[in-house]
Amino acid sequence: MNYLAPSLLAADFGQLKEAIANIEEAGAQFVHIDVMDGSFVPSISFGMPVIRSLRPYTKMIFDVHLMIEDPERYIDEFARCGADYIVVHAEACKHLDRTIAHIKDCKVKAGVALNPATSLDVLTYVLPQLDMVLLMSVNPGFGGQKYIPYVTQKVMELKKQIEERQLDVHIQVDGGINLNNVDEVLAAGANVIVAGTAVFSGDINQNVKAFLAKM
Repeated sequence: MNYLAPSLLAADFGQLKEAIANIEEAGAQFVHIDVMDGSFVPSISFGMPVIRSLRPYTKMIFDVHLMIEDPERYIDEFARCGADYIVVHAEACKHLDRTIAHIKDCKVKAGVALNPATSLDVLTYVLPQLDMVLLMSVNPGFGGQKYIPYVTQKVMELKKQIEERQLDVHIQVDGGINLNNVDEVLAAGANVIVAGTAVFSGDINQNVKAFLAKM
């Protein structure tokens, strides 16, 4: 099954509650929440208090993407805030296996994100432990960037590995995805699509429905 995960990074920060209501009403299943620390990536976004305050207003899946250094320091608190998935960057974890186990111990689904140029090899031993792999299709830190074409091949390679190993792992792709290229990403094997600017620019309800029609 395919899922749409609108990214709150592209929403109006003064109307996040309304933005969540809009995408949920239109049929989105996930909401993608980018947490940035100004260190692992240049920008600073939002953190635990915002997630905690939004959680009571929706039953959508909270997909929390930690673009932060040493994310294991905050796993417990993000779990308590209501995250359904906690996704950490392989590049930011000193002990990736331990961090994944920590997420699982909190009864939350675990994901690992890879920057565009990071090899899939880092997943070899931990892939069976994961619920989702997030492949970044832009260099993380800012919204509105263009999709990096070689990520399509990377999605195909990951999909092949998952099938060969008979695993049940979502493939999420984030960055520069719009209605013109989402077909390519889905065909490559992704099944969770993150879209920010393409959802929150213009008519949110109409944009969500247009994505879902392709999925």
